[in-house]
Amino acid sequence: QVQLVESGGGLVQAGGSLRLSCAASGRTFSTYTMGWFRQAPGKEREFVAAINWSGGNTYYTGSVKGRFTISRDNAKNMVHLQMNSLKPEDTAGYYCAARQESTTLLFVKEAAYDYWGQGTQVTVSS
Repeated sequence: QVQLVESGGGLVQAGGSLRLSCAASGRTFSTYTMGWFRQAPGKEREFVAAINWSGGNTYYTGSVKGRFTISRDNAKNMVHLQMNSLKPEDTAGYYCAARQESTTLLFVKEAAYDYWGQGTQVTVSS
C-alpha cells in the first residue's frame, strides 16, 4: 500500500508562484510513475503533469506547458510541482497520483494510476 500526502497549496495572486509537494510512503517509490491532476469546482478531474521513475521523462498538458515543472527526489520519496505565472483558471484541488510501474511511458488517464493523495487546494485570485 502506498500513501501520498500533498502539501504546498494556498491562495496566491495571478502571476504568482506556488510549489506543491507530494510525500510518498513505501520503499519502492523510485520505481513509480508519478502524476499530478487537478479538479476545479463543477469540472472533471484533469491531467496536469507526469514524470517517469527516473525523472528523465516528463509530460504536461498544454495549458500549463512552460509555466509548470514536475520533478522528483527519489532519495526523499518526494515529487514536486513548481507552478509559475499562475492564472485564475489554475484554481483547483491538486492531486498527486502514483502508478507502480517503471517505464519511460507516461500516462494521462486517471485509471492508469494506482494510488491517490487527498489533494491540496490552490486558489489564484485575479
